[in-house]
Parts: sequence; structure tokens; C-alpha cells
Amino acid sequence: MKKRLGIISLFVILFIAFITIWNYSYQIGLEEAYIPIEDSKYISAIPSESGVFKRSKHALDYKNMPIDKNHQRSLTTYYKNRAYHGAPPSIPHPVNEQQNMGGKSCLKCHENGGFTEKFQAYAPVTPHPELVNCKQCHVEQNTQTLFKGGNYASVIAPKAGVNNALLGSPPMIPHQIQLRENCLSCHAGPSAPKEIRVSHPERVNCRQCHVPNNKEMTEVGTFKRAGNGE
Repeated sequence: MKKRLGIISLFVILFIAFITIWNYSYQIGLEEAYIPIEDSKYISAIPSESGVFKRSKHALDYKNMPIDKNHQRSLTTYYKNRAYHGAPPSIPHPVNEQQNMGGKSCLKCHENGGFTEKFQAYAPVTPHPELVNCKQCHVEQNTQTLFKGGNYASVIAPKAGVNNALLGSPPMIPHQIQLRENCLSCHAGPSAPKEIRVSHPERVNCRQCHVPNNKEMTEVGTFKRAGNGE
């Protein structure tokens, strides 16, 4: 009799232990996953994605803005202002050397754009206004200095209307994303080239439908000028 009671007691203890452990595991499973944050400083994990929303506050303004057909830019003039496809645009007007660095002088016209009577044109909006040393990449078109023409390889610029993966699908992004994450700066507003001006700027999450063309993302190697002795 004592042996039978001992066996029954053992099973009761094991059953109670099982119920306790199962209930504990179930309650733990209901809690949300949590990863301790060691550094509280915010760092964007996908900067190319977050850059899409930089000018989203102007989206409805672009949507309701009338088109000035007398002062529209085109892709022809867009590419004419670059040494080659993918190069930073050159500066098509004189620049005061004493005011072009540090004081954000360029951003007075190119941060939000707008019509300039002097040039009878709309100032293009920069996609990266946080980079204030503009002339580190952008140079004047006409110069009397020692700059000479280079021997850059000819690169065919992408055309509008032929960049869809399938008939009727959203066009792909035919260029690199770096420094051009802010889509609306080039594709919306009066300064946008008419061929690539988006018809729905209010849909600010552009990369939800438009994806990069992988053919443009391949490694092109290191450029070396011919006859440099290397």
C-alpha cells in the first residue's frame, strides 16, 4: 500500500511540475521580443530608404502646382549639364568665390527651388542639402583655369518610357541611389525634367513600387586615365 501511494505521489508531483513549467513557458511566449539597446544614438539602418521621405512634406504642393510649360526643363538639357551620365551637374552660372562655401549660399536657391528672373529658369532642388560644401563635386562650366577636357568613356544615358520590367509595370530606377535617395527633388516640381516628372508625388513612398535596375548596380571597376604611367 505504501509503495502504491509513493508511486501515485510521484506522478502527482511530476504532473504539477509539468503544469508549472508549461504555464511559465506559455506566459514567456506571450511577451514581446526585446533586444537591449546598448547605444541610444539613432542610426538609420537603410539610409537609401529613409531618404525617400525627405521632401514628403512638399508632396501635396507639387500635386496641386500648375505646370509652367514656358520654362520646363527636358532630359536633353538635364544631361547636357553633366560631363557624363551619373556625374554631378556642373554650375551653369558665375559663382562668387567668397560666398560659395560655409554660408550655405547655394542652398538659398537650390534647397527648395523657385523661379529666378535672372536666368529665366527654375532652380533645381538638391537631393542632399546636408552636404553644404557644394563645390567639392560641382564645378563651373566655363573656366579660364588649367582644367582640360578628359577622355571619359562614353556612357549611354537611360531614356524615359523604356525602363519597365513588364508592360504596364512601374518603371525601374535606372541610376545609382547614393546621393540621390530623395526622389521628389528631381522627379517633382517645376524644375523636374518634363519626361520624368512624376504624376503622383503625393505617394511619397516611391520605392514601394519602383525598384533599382540591377544592371546599373554592377561594379564598373576603378577608372584610370590613359597614359598616366600606371
